[in-house]
Amino acid sequence: MALQRDTLADRILAELRPGLSADVLQQIDSLAEALTTARRIACYGVGREGLMMKALAMRLFHLGLDAHVVGDMTTPPVAANDVLFISAGPGHFSTAEALTDVARNAGAKVICVTAEPDGAVPVKADILIHLPAQTMAADRGEAVSSILPMGSLYEALMFLFFEILVLDLRDRMDIAPEAMRANHTNLE
Repeated sequence: MALQRDTLADRILAELRPGLSADVLQQIDSLAEALTTARRIACYGVGREGLMMKALAMRLFHLGLDAHVVGDMTTPPVAANDVLFISAGPGHFSTAEALTDVARNAGAKVICVTAEPDGAVPVKADILIHLPAQTMAADRGEAVSSILPMGSLYEALMFLFFEILVLDLRDRMDIAPEAMRANHTNLE
């Protein structure tokens, strides 16, 4: 069984590698610029994508940015100079599209991370981040490209891409690791 697990691990790592190519990581520049110049950042995603967006919001907060998770009772309204950072891996979720429209009407910039750049939500974004990975939009039949179920490859790639983004932001903003740690909650 251990050999099979090693083989699975090797296959998963090989599936993730294209999603962290130089071309994909180049997108961090425009993303980092938008996040560091935003007055306020609201993060949103559904399901497991939502969990990755919450993890990112937490790290953005640790960096000292005014970051929030859409749906939390303390999330302020967005307006001009703010960013709605939304995930729509398969290209469309009805809630993601509705929130995109609300944010745009309020004057906020919309950033969308997706695996399907031609989807209804990504085409409305001001900044598009394309992470090439299988989502639930292509997890059946001949479209299957990953051994991971449904959108797991995309969600894992989101986490890794966001961690590289956080390291970039930390360096760009000249934030010491100790300063990030000082923003971590003590109510655990």
